[in-house]
Amino acid sequence: MSDTAFAPTTQVAPDSTVKPEDVIEVLRQCFDPEIPVNIVDLGLVYSCRIEPREDGGNRINVKMAMTAPGCGMGNVLRADVESKLSRLPDVKEVHAEVVFDPPWHAGLMSEAAKLQLGFDLGGSDNSFPIFQGKR
Repeated sequence: MSDTAFAPTTQVAPDSTVKPEDVIEVLRQCFDPEIPVNIVDLGLVYSCRIEPREDGGNRINVKMAMTAPGCGMGNVLRADVESKLSRLPDVKEVHAEVVFDPPWHAGLMSEAAKLQLGFDLGGSDNSFPIFQGKR
């Protein structure tokens, strides 16, 4: 397993009424039940796509990983993400998918998460923005 940081993909439709910052704020309220760090800082969120629906409102699609392939909390965490994101104004549909490729590794965690969990930072840049502006 490589420690090379995985670059998440992000797509925000230009006519979307949902702000990426609001999605990030909500995702930071979702925690792995076994680790006291939010899923954004853990590096579990691989991609997020926000797009308008033809019948109004917005759809949010999230691809996320688990810290281990055998983690039994995948459905719990997925349901939590979908539930919380669906409460955002003008969001009509949310789909969170748990993926295992590429596999999650500790190099995906933010510096804040590593500090909180007692990891050695080693001077590397482990920022993991899931939104890099509108594309």
